[in-house]
Amino acid sequence: MIVLGIDPGTAAMGYGVVERTAGTLRAIDYGCSTTSPDEPLPSRLLRLHGQMTELIELHRPSLIAVERLYFSRNVQTAFAVGQARGVVLLAAAQAGVPVREATPSEVKSAVAGHGSADKAQIGRMVVLELGLSEVPTPDDAADALAVAIWCVTRERAGERLNSALLDRAAVAPLARGATPYESAVKEALARERAARR
Repeated sequence: MIVLGIDPGTAAMGYGVVERTAGTLRAIDYGCSTTSPDEPLPSRLLRLHGQMTELIELHRPSLIAVERLYFSRNVQTAFAVGQARGVVLLAAAQAGVPVREATPSEVKSAVAGHGSADKAQIGRMVVLELGLSEVPTPDDAADALAVAIWCVTRERAGERLNSALLDRAAVAPLARGATPYESAVKEALARERAARR
């Protein structure tokens, strides 16, 4: 199985291609596609789309794994990541390659064992998992390899990894109401408010 992992961004979009054969992982390719902030945004997105298309044609991945935007304090960063993700999803759909998505903390947990791992820890674990001689640079490439590792180690035959909430809602809308999770969250929030008084 070959997975193309993507760490999306309009200024720098990391990519990493990982192959799993007989339980062994190896890096096939990795790097970072960059665009100039002096270039108009539509041109930058077109350039990223072209690079994604080339990567898909070159490596013929079974899956494309992309980080999904979970939370960002910087609205401009969130928009940039969202636009780059759109380009990735479009290129995947045009090529007919299934997409798997994970939050940054899901990737960190899968690769480093905890969701608060820093860039250096992720880089070291990518080196160990893939048997590389050094940490891939820039960080975007190491992050993309981590996304690919998350996907290739979690994907099972006949089982689809979770997709983004919006995608699930389009296929099977979530039932609203008092689910066990929602009830637990409400109870925890109520206890926290009571403790602060």
